[in-house]
Amino acid sequence: MPPRKKGTDQASLPGIATMADLKATLWKAADKLRGSMDASQYKDFVLGLVFLKYVSDAFEERRDAIRQEVLAQGIDESRIEMFLNDRDEYTGEGVFWVPEQSRWEYLAARAKGGEIGVLLDAAMDAVMKQNTALRAVLPQIFNRNNVDQRRLGELVDLISDARFTGHDDRPARDVLGEVYEYFLEKFARAEGKRGGEFYTPASVVKLLVEVLEPYAGRVYDPCCGSGGMFVQAEKFVVNHRGRRDDIAVYGQESNERTWRLAKMNLAIHGIGGDLGPKWEDTFHADQHPDLKADFVLANPPFNMSDWARTANDPRWRYGTPPAGNANFAWLQHIVSKLATRGTAGVVLANGSMSSKQSGEGEIRAAMVEADLVACMIALPPQLFRTTQIPACLWFFADDKGPHGSRKLTDRRGEVLFIDTRTMGTMIDRTERELTAEDLAKIAGTYHAWRGTASAGVEPYADIPGFCRSASLDEIRQHEHVLTPGRYVGAAEIDTSNDEPTADKIARLTKELYEHFDESARLERVVRTQLERFDV
Repeated sequence: MPPRKKGTDQASLPGIATMADLKATLWKAADKLRGSMDASQYKDFVLGLVFLKYVSDAFEERRDAIRQEVLAQGIDESRIEMFLNDRDEYTGEGVFWVPEQSRWEYLAARAKGGEIGVLLDAAMDAVMKQNTALRAVLPQIFNRNNVDQRRLGELVDLISDARFTGHDDRPARDVLGEVYEYFLEKFARAEGKRGGEFYTPASVVKLLVEVLEPYAGRVYDPCCGSGGMFVQAEKFVVNHRGRRDDIAVYGQESNERTWRLAKMNLAIHGIGGDLGPKWEDTFHADQHPDLKADFVLANPPFNMSDWARTANDPRWRYGTPPAGNANFAWLQHIVSKLATRGTAGVVLANGSMSSKQSGEGEIRAAMVEADLVACMIALPPQLFRTTQIPACLWFFADDKGPHGSRKLTDRRGEVLFIDTRTMGTMIDRTERELTAEDLAKIAGTYHAWRGTASAGVEPYADIPGFCRSASLDEIRQHEHVLTPGRYVGAAEIDTSNDEPTADKIARLTKELYEHFDESARLERVVRTQLERFDV
C-alpha cells in the first residue's frame, strides 16, 4: 500500500497547539479527580483513560489512512468496509484493534449520561479481549461506589480535547510516550516517597543507559517499576540508528498496579517485553529463572527490610544476605543473571559501598575479589525527590578483559571510581538533575577507561577529585570499602595565578583594616541617629 496519510494538523485544534499545551490539558484533567481520591488512585484513572484515548486516536488515524489508500488504488467504494475491518491492516502497523464500544467518540458522546463508569469498564474489557498484549493490564475501576460519576464525565470531556496525533508529524505513539513519561514523573512527585516505587529520575536512568550502551541483546530489570529503564534503552537503540527489536526486554515487578503501568508503558512505546504472566516478588518467585541477560538495569528499593529470604538460595554465591537488608540480595540476584560478557548498572543506597554489618562487608569483599565490580559512581545529592538517602551506582562486568574482535583495554584487577557529588544543576528548590554535559562526561570517562570510546577521544587518565582507576591491592588496603571519595582524592587547586604569599597577606590585611574603619564609621552614624531620639 502507499505511505500512510499524515495526522491532522494539531495547530488547528483550539487550545492544544503544542506539546506543552497537550501536557497542561491532561494534567488539568488529572486535577478533576484530585479532590475525591489520593494521588495513587487518580494515577490509575487518568493514565488508564489517557491510554484508551491514545489507542482510539491511533486506531482512527490508521482507519482514515486505510480509506485513503484504498481509494488511491481505485478500488470500488463498496469494498472499503472489508479493508477497514481487516485487523491485519492495523496490527501490521503496530496499532491495537479497538471495538466500536471502546472508541473514544462513542464514549465521549455518552459522557454526561450518568453511566460513564459502566461504559468505561466495558470499553477496557473489550480492548483487552481483542488484544492479547493487553490482557489483565487495563484498569476496570470506573464504576466503583467511591467514583464521582459527574466528575468522571467532566474528565472524559477534558481528555476529549486532547489528540495524540499530528504533533510536528510525530507518530501518535511517540507523542503519547512523552506524555506518559511526563505523567509518571508528575504523579511520582505527588505521591512523595511512594512515588519512588515506580519512577526513577530521568537523568539517572539516562546515565545507566549511556554507560552500558545496550545496542543489542537481552535487557533485564528485576524490579522494573513502570518500565522506565526499558523505554530509555529503546530510545538509545533508536537514537543510534538501530531498531526497536534489536533488544529483547525482560522484567519483573511485585506491585500489581505498577506492573500494569509498565505493561501500558511498553505497549505505548511499541516494546514487546516479557514482564511475566503476572506481578510477582523477584526473590519469592523469579519469573525468568533461566534468563542470562546481556544488560541489567535496576533501581531496587533501598535498604529493603521485609523480603523473601531463603538461606540456601543458589543466587547467594558470595554470602547469604542479612534478613534486615536486601541490598546485597539484589546485587547477587543481578550478577546471577549476567550472560557471558554481560554488564549491569544498579542504583543503591550509599551504605552498600561501606557497610560491614551482618556480613555485608564479607559479601562485598567476595564480589570485589571475584573481579565483578567494574565501576562505582557516587551520585550528587537531591537527585531523588522521593528519598533523601544518598545514592550510588554499581556497575558490574562479567569479563573486564579484551575479547573477540573488540580491542578493549584490559581492566582485570582494577575498579574505576567516579565522584560526581558536585555535579548536576538544581531544577527547583529541592531537586537536582544531571545535565547532558554531565552525562557525557561521566559516561565518556567510563568508555575511555574501558577502551570503548569513539575514535579521537583522549585516552583515560585519572583526574584528582573526579576519577581514579584503583587496583584490587589498593581496595584491599581500604578493607573493600568502595566509596569513591576514598580513592579519587581532592581536586587539584589551580595556582597558576597565585600571588606571592607575603603580597597576599599584605593585601588581605589592608582590606581587613578598611572593613574595620567602615564598621567604626557606621557605628558613629547609628549612635548619632539614636541620640536624636534621646534614647
